[in-house]
Amino acid sequence: MIVKKRKVPLINLKLEALLRRIPTTHPKYPLIKENLAKRSAGYQGELSLNYPLSFLDEKKYFIFHDLRLNISDHYFQIDTLVISQKFILIIEVKNITGTLFFDQEFHQLLRTQNGEEAVFPDPITQIKRQMLQLKQWLTNKQIPAIPIVPLVVVSHPNAIIQTSPKHQSINQIVVNRYYLSTRINQIERNYQKDVLSSKDIKKINRMLLKEHVPLDTSVLDQYEIKSTEVGKGIVCAACSHLPMIRVNGAWYCEQCQISEKESHVQALKDYYLLYGSQISNKHAREFLMISSPFLASRILKSMKLPSSGITKGKTYELTFKEFQNS
Repeated sequence: MIVKKRKVPLINLKLEALLRRIPTTHPKYPLIKENLAKRSAGYQGELSLNYPLSFLDEKKYFIFHDLRLNISDHYFQIDTLVISQKFILIIEVKNITGTLFFDQEFHQLLRTQNGEEAVFPDPITQIKRQMLQLKQWLTNKQIPAIPIVPLVVVSHPNAIIQTSPKHQSINQIVVNRYYLSTRINQIERNYQKDVLSSKDIKKINRMLLKEHVPLDTSVLDQYEIKSTEVGKGIVCAACSHLPMIRVNGAWYCEQCQISEKESHVQALKDYYLLYGSQISNKHAREFLMISSPFLASRILKSMKLPSSGITKGKTYELTFKEFQNS
């Protein structure tokens, strides 16, 4: 049973919004685009686990995707967590192509591709640290001690996994995604005793959902981009022209000549992703590039947004379901 579904990470959506609104000539544009590509590849790798995990018995296994929990004022993130009464499976996904050498002497991952070598942090060290953090988190919640099994899943179909002969035992931790179902079956045979009760499972599920804290950072701060460098107005969904103009109650693109009535919704989503959830009539006018406070008020009210304050001090709370609990 999937308790927490996988969603596009909020940071990915923020980077997409930023790329929509800064010129391609901006000095930070290539870096932002590259970072988004890496994050998107990682997300696609995580999605590829959906199929092998779909073979698990929904009555026996409870699946959480993309968890971020706090312990001792530090956060740790888990790509996928699988809970059963007998054991807990913690999965770290790596969507990397090329020849991957898991160097356990120096605890690093070496990737060779097209004759070039690159170094990545060791995912085995990473997942073992996550395992210890999860163990402490469960202890703090007074959950009975249960075996926690770590798995690093290499999701890219063209990856070649290698290690030195004396470290062949890492095949108990590192698997490719095609072998994931088989490896879980092997783990099942190793753990036959129920450790958690149905009540324990319900308690864990409830606490994980309650204490998950999505990563929510400002991409403007992260890349040191000023608000004045961010394009304002309505972005045309068809040709990316900025800005569209207001004509006869709709948004009109002067470049491709299409007309849309609801294009302001995506613009306000961009505002949410870049500046936060609170918006005033004045800020809405500035961002949507409209002069009429009555039009801005009508747009905000039409979206049935929660609001507080009155007259000039009134603020609206932008709420978009797809961004909640990402």
